[in-house]
Amino acid sequence: MPRTRENAVRLLDAAQAPLLARRYYAQGDPGSLVSSLAQVPELLEVALPFIGTALGPSALPWRTKELVIVRVSARAQCRYCVQTHTPVALDAGLNRTEVRALRGELDYAEVFHDPAERAVVAWSDAVAAAKGPVAREVRDALFEHFEDHEIVELTMLAGATLMLNRFATALELPTSEATLARLAAEEFL
Repeated sequence: MPRTRENAVRLLDAAQAPLLARRYYAQGDPGSLVSSLAQVPELLEVALPFIGTALGPSALPWRTKELVIVRVSARAQCRYCVQTHTPVALDAGLNRTEVRALRGELDYAEVFHDPAERAVVAWSDAVAAAKGPVAREVRDALFEHFEDHEIVELTMLAGATLMLNRFATALELPTSEATLARLAAEEFL
């Protein structure tokens, strides 16, 4: 794909991808994140396992992880990540109203009634704000519901999400047509 005004770097297709990156194209189009990282296959080789570990299945419920990913992405104003993870959040069990609240379209405090989930959203907001340590009241609320290892994972998830937000936003990565169609069908566009 040529470089366009819509994205800052050329997204490589399978024929253009360096040999080290071609295995990521074995199942077809790997998406714009991989297609951009394929420009530097040495980076792709370390970034994808990290991203997969940070954002993938773990001891934390899928729903909880999507709370963090969508909320942090919305706070960072990452169009690509918000659009890409909105359907994922729905698939993880969040309803449309909850997703809209995570996206900043509604007040999350009025939508989420579970104190643990409210604590996760507040923690996500604080980590995304990146203005020093998290306020004691936000930290204490999270500590009421999560163990240390879970807090470490929630924080790493927020940090990894911010890294991806900056990458996707800086390069203006395009959202896939399939995701855009799902967003339209779910009335998110």
